[in-house]
Amino acid sequence: MNESTFAPGGGQPGLAEHTAVQPSEESGARQATVGSAEVGSVALRTFEARQNTAQVTTVTDYDVDLPAHGLAYGEFAYGAYDDPDAEYEPDPEYAATLAPDAARQRRERVGPTGRPLPYFPIPAPVAEHGPAQIIAMCNQKGGVGKTTSTINLGAALAEYGRRVLLVDFDPQGALSVGLGVNPMELDVTVYNLLMERGLTADEVLLKTAVPGMDLLPSNIDLSAAEVQLVSEVARESALARALKPLLPDYDFVIIDCQPSLGLLTVNALTAAHSVIVPLECEFFALRGVALLTETIEKVCERLNPELRLDGILATMYDSRTVHSREVLARVVEAFGEHVFHTVIGRTVRFPETTVAGEPITTYATNSVGAAAYRQLAREVLDRCRPAE
Repeated sequence: MNESTFAPGGGQPGLAEHTAVQPSEESGARQATVGSAEVGSVALRTFEARQNTAQVTTVTDYDVDLPAHGLAYGEFAYGAYDDPDAEYEPDPEYAATLAPDAARQRRERVGPTGRPLPYFPIPAPVAEHGPAQIIAMCNQKGGVGKTTSTINLGAALAEYGRRVLLVDFDPQGALSVGLGVNPMELDVTVYNLLMERGLTADEVLLKTAVPGMDLLPSNIDLSAAEVQLVSEVARESALARALKPLLPDYDFVIIDCQPSLGLLTVNALTAAHSVIVPLECEFFALRGVALLTETIEKVCERLNPELRLDGILATMYDSRTVHSREVLARVVEAFGEHVFHTVIGRTVRFPETTVAGEPITTYATNSVGAAAYRQLAREVLDRCRPAE
């Protein structure tokens, strides 16, 4: 540390008068004054000037006398503000223990989307299951977080006591791999359920490591279905017919669509009640949303009048970059309340969970990513009411 910031004799700044040798009262006063002038560096003079103009010189909230100085909460002496809870979002159980006013203030926080962040309560348990609400996780662009969101949203819903069925509707089988299943070792998949009339869903269903969450797996065989279904009557409704017997047993069915707008994706949209669009906070991902929404509108008009856009889910968000913030702002400007309040940020945990073959809610249960998908599950429960 620069020694010029201290007064002679090793004392604190501004205390030179008390540490200088004082042979007499008159000479002592003169020596203290001269000593300050001679030793008084820029730092010392600045310090003394601040002492004369403002008594608050520290940046610690605990040293601030609020009644004496009239400062707002967390206000520094020189106009800056510090809120130690600015990035803190309380767990709902903890928020419930707060005083009503404090809980209300936290509910009114502004989220990453620039809108007030609502409070999504812990959902009450259900006594009976079904009929299922079918959600298509859809975006024709690859690598935007469809499979990751399908796995972790399903696991979070299962944590809240909902019975969930995940449908791997991508020939690449990424959803199956993400849950620890080797697609190449499967004898029957969702492809067989679509194309073989005598096959029942129970013969294809797989239990996952998450209680209450099952899987209809897939592998490369599903790519042949897109060609074979062309000659079928009502080919767009093949998946809806296959899923119909399963709906009474589940609360949610989440379909992981392939990254295209082909016949398989149209099947998923025809079977679904709502669509969630995972959108990477990146410019090229933003460009394709208009085409996807146009496809959703066509399916709604011609095949599935009940289909609705449930929400756009911002993924891979990095608040440190201007680009991510600008893309998210443009999405909110274009789609308004259709954008989920929950935003999924980047974290190294997501690639690790793929290798581990389990959701982030069990792999890193206390991580930021797990908390984000639990909040998303609560928001989905708030938006997607199961069919009566």
